[in-house]
Amino acid sequence: MKMQALWRDQADLPQFPALSGDYEAEVAIIGGGMAGILTAYLLRERGVEAVVLEADRVASGQTQNTTAKITSQHGLIYHKLMETMGEELARQYAKANEEAIASYRDIIAKENIDCHFEERDAYLYSLREMNPLVREAEAAAKLGIAASFTTQTELPFPVQGAVRFEGQAQFHPLLFLRSIVEGLSIFERTRVQTVEEDQLVTDKGTVRAKHIVFACHYPFLNAPGYYFMRMHQERSYVLALDHAMQVKGMYLGIDEDDGWSLRSAEGLLLFGGGNHRTGENRGGGKYNMLRKKAGELWPQSEERYHWSAQDCMTLDIVPYIGPYASSAPGWYVATGFEKWGMTSSMAAATILTNLICGGHSPNSEVFSPQRFTPGASAKNFLKEGGHAVRDLSREIFAPPRAVIEDLPMGHGGVVEVDGQKVGVYRDENGEAHVVSVRCPHLGCQLEWNPDEKSWDCPCHGSRFDFTGKLICGPAQEPIA
Repeated sequence: MKMQALWRDQADLPQFPALSGDYEAEVAIIGGGMAGILTAYLLRERGVEAVVLEADRVASGQTQNTTAKITSQHGLIYHKLMETMGEELARQYAKANEEAIASYRDIIAKENIDCHFEERDAYLYSLREMNPLVREAEAAAKLGIAASFTTQTELPFPVQGAVRFEGQAQFHPLLFLRSIVEGLSIFERTRVQTVEEDQLVTDKGTVRAKHIVFACHYPFLNAPGYYFMRMHQERSYVLALDHAMQVKGMYLGIDEDDGWSLRSAEGLLLFGGGNHRTGENRGGGKYNMLRKKAGELWPQSEERYHWSAQDCMTLDIVPYIGPYASSAPGWYVATGFEKWGMTSSMAAATILTNLICGGHSPNSEVFSPQRFTPGASAKNFLKEGGHAVRDLSREIFAPPRAVIEDLPMGHGGVVEVDGQKVGVYRDENGEAHVVSVRCPHLGCQLEWNPDEKSWDCPCHGSRFDFTGKLICGPAQEPIA
């Protein structure tokens, strides 16, 4: 049993050098995940030179932790979009994602990539209610998607109903990336620290570029753009099971407590769930919850891998793709993919490539980072504000929860040491690893995640390992 995504075990990506000194390019792309690499690939196809700057290794962030469903079925979204944004923008969203599936299919055929690409139907199901699924099926069909309501699935439990999307797909994301990175200009282990106008300052040198793309999952600059006020992050968990059932479709449940995700991959069943806002899993037990349910459904199953993923959630459930901010000409952003990073990455790469090369892109208005959608986002904006106030004040006012002597081995928590509130993890040998609980991004109090043995920020989703090392941003530095 390995605590990593199965994709990493089955695909060795080439290594790329770190930046050394100064560099110039037409386009600089921050982030070597699926969105960044696809953007560089599509730009090269249009004859535009781009350089990718990756803080760690290519696909070492959220891309390696995907369940790799390529689908335009993004939860209960189309009925909501039609109500809050109107039919035209909802149609843009549907078309951009349907075209993204076709683009994967075309690139894989053109480059002759063996990445286990398979066309599969995608299902959205519920154990409890039918009406939301009927509405969603009708809305998606009206927008041009081959969608229908059904009560028939292959799941090992009865459902009230499901929405079936035809012509969707799944693949092995790292085998795909291994092919398309060939010939691209990529610098790994090169962290972008600041960006000013056309210059990017990294820990290894500087890069000048006419166009700059932020494809780094979560923009690390607070201004302009103020994306930290318009998104939060959520975590989810996955088991890869042997000797469980194989499903022909891809499944996602809409029920809050029983919303399981299922798909087959590499002879295993990927079984996921346990969603929560980053920084709000003090009690842990997400993997064990999945294991318990898997044991009920498939008693003979064996766990081969387990891992978790983190996703950026926008106020109105639509990604931000396009110009970064009106005050930053030449900057672009791709973020807020919700839980649909593979399809959204292709949609983003297509839109950004069109904007850079021609100044206009079809089906892009719905994704505009400058959009104002009070009908879709006002409630969430107030909710996010409440979270921020609560979590910022926690660092100042909330007392420590224990003293270090009371912390069991193998556990972490916010405790009191020498009269100060700190974060402590006591490893299995009893050694205490002490860190600050103040997130270096904007000062929120970090919380212990026992499932990952990490310190997570409930405000904006930055994460650190138990020694204080930065795992992911928007924070750009470790904790003391």
